[in-house]
Amino acid sequence: MKVKISYILAAALTVGIGFWMSQGTVVIGGVGDGENATPAPADRVAEGQDTTFRVQVLKLEAQDRQAILEVRGRTESEAKVEVRAETTDDVIERPAREGAYVSAGDILCVLDKGTREARILEAKALLAQAEMDHAAASQLAEKGYTAQTRAAATQALLDAARARIKEAELELEHTIIRSPISGVIQTPMAEVGAQLEKGSICATVVNSDPMIAIGQVSELNVAQVSLDMTAEVELVTGETMEGKVRYISPAANPDTRTFRIEVELPNPDGAARDGVTAVTKLPLPVVKAHKISPAILTLNDDGEVGVRAVSDDNKTAFYPVKVLGGEKDGLWVGGLPDTVNVIVVGQEYVGEDQVVEPVFEVAEVAQ
Repeated sequence: MKVKISYILAAALTVGIGFWMSQGTVVIGGVGDGENATPAPADRVAEGQDTTFRVQVLKLEAQDRQAILEVRGRTESEAKVEVRAETTDDVIERPAREGAYVSAGDILCVLDKGTREARILEAKALLAQAEMDHAAASQLAEKGYTAQTRAAATQALLDAARARIKEAELELEHTIIRSPISGVIQTPMAEVGAQLEKGSICATVVNSDPMIAIGQVSELNVAQVSLDMTAEVELVTGETMEGKVRYISPAANPDTRTFRIEVELPNPDGAARDGVTAVTKLPLPVVKAHKISPAILTLNDDGEVGVRAVSDDNKTAFYPVKVLGGEKDGLWVGGLPDTVNVIVVGQEYVGEDQVVEPVFEVAEVAQ
């Protein structure tokens, strides 16, 4: 059998390559020669575990924070009374005018007296007759010439006559409508010649000194508000007034779960008006807090919001925080130690209780 030349060449080539590989150097991809050789991936991981991770740290000191609770609401007059007629007749006189200040007892409207004075005279005449009848019946009863029931009946007629006089005099007094409080008359007001029915409004008197700022406080903050607490009230009209808390509702609004509060504001010059939008600022007790950048906040494995810090032995620790408020230059938080080294760069790349190499930066003093 003849051996093909191609088989002989293939066998010779295989033997030659095998001999060359046995005499050469094996080259691994990605690995250089000599001192510049790149470590294998496994070697790099092992080497990384022996290197301490560097983080940027900022030392924070707790500061006194004066928190302000803002309550939006409106102003309300101390008293607003709709003065109504207690009898029916025409207005014949109106001494007061819209916008004028009146004192308690000043006349607002005068109604036509009609026959009311005549009714008083009639009642007085009936009273005189009843007095004479009662006197005569009493004398006869004492002498036994008439029954005691006759004397009692005349006494009842006498009492009724006195009641009619009182009723007639009161009806006459109702023709003069007076202001029950001191204040300013609000428009509109009954015109001269108009007929006022019983229960119709003659005028509305508004007492705006003191003025009251009312608002609603959430159930989370109502415990921080107390009676006689000082407050600053800013009106949308530009005025700023100072007062004290005079009322805190003992029960929440069932729909909004908020509590009504009232702040009393001295208003002798009437600068504050009824029904104006107002922002009440209540200073809360001073507490210790830290001002931080929101960028350094992170989450732990339980989903809590907080910051990572470095202890004195260079180990990391997580501190949950409570957000107290925000300003343009930072966020106020509570729950941290008075002095703490917070990680500001690299907090997302380290775990709990891990040794790190802290690099401190200089903190800017928050104003």
